[in-house]
Amino acid sequence: MTRKIYERRAARSGKTLLLLLLLAVALLPLASCGRREQTGQPEAPTLGKTLNVYNWFNYIDKEVIRDFEREFGVKVNYDTYASNEELLAKLMTGVGGYDVIVPSDYMVEIMIKEGLLAPLDLNNIPNLKNIDERFLDLPFDPGNLYTVPYMWGTVGIGVNTRYIQEDVSSWRALFDPSYQGRITMLNDKRETFGVALKLLGHSINTTDPEILEEAKEKLLAQKPLLKAYDSENIKHLLVSGEAWLVHAWSGDVLMAAAENPDIVYVLPKEGGVVWADNLAIPKEAPNKYTAEVFINYLLRPEVSARLTRYIQYGNPNREAWPLLEAEFRENPAIFPTEESLANSEWLRTIGEATTLYDRLWTEVKGR
Repeated sequence: MTRKIYERRAARSGKTLLLLLLLAVALLPLASCGRREQTGQPEAPTLGKTLNVYNWFNYIDKEVIRDFEREFGVKVNYDTYASNEELLAKLMTGVGGYDVIVPSDYMVEIMIKEGLLAPLDLNNIPNLKNIDERFLDLPFDPGNLYTVPYMWGTVGIGVNTRYIQEDVSSWRALFDPSYQGRITMLNDKRETFGVALKLLGHSINTTDPEILEEAKEKLLAQKPLLKAYDSENIKHLLVSGEAWLVHAWSGDVLMAAAENPDIVYVLPKEGGVVWADNLAIPKEAPNKYTAEVFINYLLRPEVSARLTRYIQYGNPNREAWPLLEAEFRENPAIFPTEESLANSEWLRTIGEATTLYDRLWTEVKGR
């Protein structure tokens, strides 16, 4: 009896096993097909929960960031730097975990050569089509493989006319002993050496050691006249009257002028620096797709126009220009004429001469 029960159970078990084997064989093609489909169609990228932005001080409207956070459900962490060299040093150390950075033209070229930037997936940045062609495919990033234009402007002099009635039209005003203690210069070696070089009649991109030594001596002679080397407090210094003459980026002076009508911006007759800042993604960015979505958001015409209204810099977004009021569109300090830029230059990379600039700048700051 026990033997018969065992045999019946064994027979049922055998049939069950056979059915399971047949089912498994039948499902193999489906599983294989599923794997092929999964391999051929990768999952769509998803937004990260956070985005880490490293930008210049006071260089974006905080409401623009808040609107991005609300629309996309992403928390933006915002950190600032005072110079391109500070940005480069941070990336070279490999710390920070930043997703979006805003290097200037010449620094982009350096970062590409150092392998610090991630190639952009322009499929995620369709609003690049809004950028005026004059700002695309520039020598520092042919084909815009690594960067997207953000803002552009000039470097000149901010003047508080309440204290200075004389006509200011030259860089020489920043070397006038009459204004001792009321002058500030940018805490930026290329920009500051550029002023001395222009006054000496040379290119801001010279690498000639003798000429640079001469420029250093000119800056050393100026140093007792200075209140400070300062790149971050320009607006406050002008509005408060602590400084009467400041070496500054155009937009910073215009933001000060919006609060104090006595303040004007001057592009010196010797010429200054023309620059373009760019949105880029570090090679090791933890949230690359989210960074590209953020960049695309900033290129929306209405967002780009809001940025110009807030930071007072010219934007390269041709679709944004009609949205701007005449006070912005027709302001030559925001959108300078070709004639006014005739003697100005773009900063270019200086290769091995960077070491020389570093040494001379240290000597200027150290005395």
